[in-house]
Amino acid sequence: MIIGEIRRYLRDNTAIRVSRSLRDTAYKALSAKERLVNKNAKEPTVEEIARELEITPEEVSAALDAIMDPVSLYEPVYHDSGDAIFVMDQVKDDKNIDDSWLEEISVKEAMNHLTPRERSILEMRFFRGRTQMEIANEIGISQAQVSRLEKNALGHMKKYL
Repeated sequence: MIIGEIRRYLRDNTAIRVSRSLRDTAYKALSAKERLVNKNAKEPTVEEIARELEITPEEVSAALDAIMDPVSLYEPVYHDSGDAIFVMDQVKDDKNIDDSWLEEISVKEAMNHLTPRERSILEMRFFRGRTQMEIANEIGISQAQVSRLEKNALGHMKKYL
């Protein structure tokens, strides 16, 4: 009875509450993984574990992720006689910094003030990487006209940025 109470306490007093069915799936996946390692002498893929349990790979992945203990972003992952490298250093995203989403919203709002033709030209030019000649051929105008329309559209956008 005491062991049962200890297990209940450890189960119910964790940082994140995971449903019993999800935990059961995770433990089944772990035992299936162990069986497959013993059988094939290699690490099984998520798909192989899913086939063994007759569930989808997404369910296996979600279940295994759910039972992992949370890791602090300031947990050291490498320490070599100098400064330690933390999890935070490994997950840093230079591409999607806070300013980039704000800039993206500003550009979209500024493009809403353009005519459909100007918007189309800028989308082809800057979001699809087309040249002015390709755009001119596609919409049936000269490259000089595309250049002029592009320049005017960018000028209009600058007012709203």
